Amino acid sequence: MKERIDPRFYVGLEEFGIKTAEWNECFHCGNCTAICPLTEKGVLFPRKEIRLMQMGLKKELHACTEPWLCYYCGDCSKTCPRDANPAELMMSLRRYLTSVYDWTGLARKIYTSKIWEYMLIFMLAAIVLVLYLKFTFYPAAEGQWIGADGGVLINKIAPWHRIHIGDWLMAGFLAFLLISNIFNMWYKVILSDKSVKIPFPAYITQFFSLVWNFFTQQKFNKCDDSKIYWYLHLFLMLSYVSLFTIIVFFLKWFQTDIIHPFWHPQRLIGYIATTGLFSGIFYFIFNRFNKSRQNSKYSHITDWTFLVLLFLTTATGISLHIFRISGMPVATYYTYVIHLMCLVPMLTIEVPFSKWSHLAYRPFAVYFANLKKSAIILPKRDS
Repeated sequence: MKERIDPRFYVGLEEFGIKTAEWNECFHCGNCTAICPLTEKGVLFPRKEIRLMQMGLKKELHACTEPWLCYYCGDCSKTCPRDANPAELMMSLRRYLTSVYDWTGLARKIYTSKIWEYMLIFMLAAIVLVLYLKFTFYPAAEGQWIGADGGVLINKIAPWHRIHIGDWLMAGFLAFLLISNIFNMWYKVILSDKSVKIPFPAYITQFFSLVWNFFTQQKFNKCDDSKIYWYLHLFLMLSYVSLFTIIVFFLKWFQTDIIHPFWHPQRLIGYIATTGLFSGIFYFIFNRFNKSRQNSKYSHITDWTFLVLLFLTTATGISLHIFRISGMPVATYYTYVIHLMCLVPMLTIEVPFSKWSHLAYRPFAVYFANLKKSAIILPKRDS
């Protein structure tokens, strides 16, 4: 079926950070596509996406995987003869496509309205506060909350099994949202494309590429100017995944009343993951202030919200640990609730609707692109 052109399509895209005055300067010289180290036969960007926007072909843009295959080295923007800034265009399109895949409509609200984003953060934080006060115990008399080794009996303040119930409920809810959004992505990219038919064995044979790209994001490494960026991004991502896995599946082991030696795996994993998170946070904050890298010259409000929430979550998490092993029950109690009031909004907003969702959409885009390469091309039919 032929698609109807929407001449006003670009107006809605401006809310996601796309500057019409810039990309409209594009006269399709092809320089951006030629210089990009990630383009290949049949996968041409960002020139293709600019053309679809100019033509108002909304559905074709929704079916594109190319914005997720771009890792924003910025070479195309640095060498563009018209200053059309194609690299930032691709970043903005990733925000837009995140809202397209999200069936709840919240991603669009978060990306296009600061009020909506802040309201959700404070609402979730308030819910956490109420639940924490209801299901935990305030340490009124300090002595009875200290263990034999001098550390706080944290499970007496906030029993791990109660916190664990909340972890599982939150993890299940976020998994449902993210997985359903990925199915929506599959529908728009694969199922809605009537020109191709994907053989079922291809879904299995290409699955390894999905797993490999999820854990390594190795396409970063193909960009000459992004080696350090890739290493730090990988360290940050693995640190986040490690802590998330421990909290959701091994909280009884991680939240213990025993103070283990410094070299114990429980503490080492926490310290290494915290170092990874702080390294990534400070690196990206520095770049956004310094604006020396092409991919940090333009910042959307959600970029800063993500970094601030991640910093507060990490800082309160390590502070909680320090107060616990130092035998400070009141400080531990208050820091724990502040930590949860930062952690829950950060995960609830970022995993299915914003930055962390990109960690899933990127490898699935590679997966879907590989599926299309394995597809049987069907004859076009007009209707």
